[in-house]
Amino acid sequence: MRFFPQSSNACSVAVALLMMASAVQAQGLKTPAAGKAKGAESSVSRALDATVQSSGRQLPAAGPRAADYIVAVVNSEPITNNDVRARMARVAQNVTEQGGQLPPQAELARQVLERLILERVQLQEAQDTGVKVDDLTVNQAMANVARQNNTDVPGLLARLKADGLSEAQFRGEIRNQMTMQRVRERDVDGKVKVSEADIDRFIKEQKRPGEAANAAMVDLGHILILVPENASPAVVVEREAKAKQAAEAARKNPDFIASVREFSDVPNGQGGGSMGMRPMSEYPELFAKQVGSSATGTIVGPFRSDAGFHVIKVLGKSQSGAPAYVTQNHGRHILLLVDKNLSEAQAAKRLQDYKRRVESGQATFQQLAQEFSKDGSARSGGDLGWSSPGQFVPEFERVLDALQPGQISEPVVSRFGVHLIQLIERRQEKLTDREQREMVRNAVRERKAEQDYETWLKELRGKAFVEYREPPQ
Repeated sequence: MRFFPQSSNACSVAVALLMMASAVQAQGLKTPAAGKAKGAESSVSRALDATVQSSGRQLPAAGPRAADYIVAVVNSEPITNNDVRARMARVAQNVTEQGGQLPPQAELARQVLERLILERVQLQEAQDTGVKVDDLTVNQAMANVARQNNTDVPGLLARLKADGLSEAQFRGEIRNQMTMQRVRERDVDGKVKVSEADIDRFIKEQKRPGEAANAAMVDLGHILILVPENASPAVVVEREAKAKQAAEAARKNPDFIASVREFSDVPNGQGGGSMGMRPMSEYPELFAKQVGSSATGTIVGPFRSDAGFHVIKVLGKSQSGAPAYVTQNHGRHILLLVDKNLSEAQAAKRLQDYKRRVESGQATFQQLAQEFSKDGSARSGGDLGWSSPGQFVPEFERVLDALQPGQISEPVVSRFGVHLIQLIERRQEKLTDREQREMVRNAVRERKAEQDYETWLKELRGKAFVEYREPPQ
């Protein structure tokens, strides 16, 4: 089994949080923003996509609950005014951090209400068809949130509590987003097909005169120096000085990843290293404005956002939709399938034991893969060969990218089951024409998946009974 993604699911969260990755996004669980709208509509749309996945720092208190009332009913399930108000507060914060512009309050309330209705119909579809998310997956997401925010789970929960969000509420929001993603994977992403003609058409479109600027794909590297909320002037000065050191180091050392590891506060997520080849329109507006038409290899920054200070490197540009050089991983894995006889938690426990046996010298990874893995790679000891970016589903690839050669991961949940992953080696490699074409295939798949998802959402919304009551305030 090859773990080909149906969409990257990384863009929208990264846009709203200025690439400070959250755990849910790191699990590959978010729908990419279209990246085509402009102004306030674009900013709000991207923030709406990202709000629920925000880290503890991005989740403010829900506000007073005294004068609550029902604003809409979705298949007999109510949405209240305070539901809308709480989401509006988060959207407003995300838009501000993007440097975007908010629409009038009434229009923002309308957009937020419509988004909540769409979420409800997806969750109801999941419930009706038996789609569930195991506690293990939610626990992993919470641990990732904590790690991305340089704390542990108790520290994360303390921050959430200070912001007015309980552990139960946070777990519920993570579970809801992951549930919606699983429904999408089943009903939309898994059915997307990309033909050779689709790839030819995509490449031809990008080569049309006058469309070169819009078609250009850019890969940006990112160093994030976090600035805490309500930081004192002295702390801001110290953080800015560190960002300047990072920029200077990046200019002197061609190995940008080395600077990321030394300086970035989010080294293993979208806050560090390559953020992937994508249209500039899919990056935060602040990033696009700062980078402009900078040439490949240019270091930009540091510059400031509400999240902190950023240093950007233009790692590559392409008009064909695929870079000439990429970082490739050679990995292997053990896959256990989840079914009525084996839960995610039970599978993870077995894989933890396999990891212990390898690290203690009782067995080799290859031997255990051959014996226990439920994947076609088991015959070769779990060997997946060399992989380029975008070849595996995001939740798998994120973990593989974060490993050092020889290192074994903790159990990782994906749409296929539960994995134990080992990185064998890593290299920089020039892509062949065929490999570049396969990366273009992934880009086309993402585009088609997004279009199909929008159509599917409209159909799902059309089948739902929605009654509007009093307008939200």
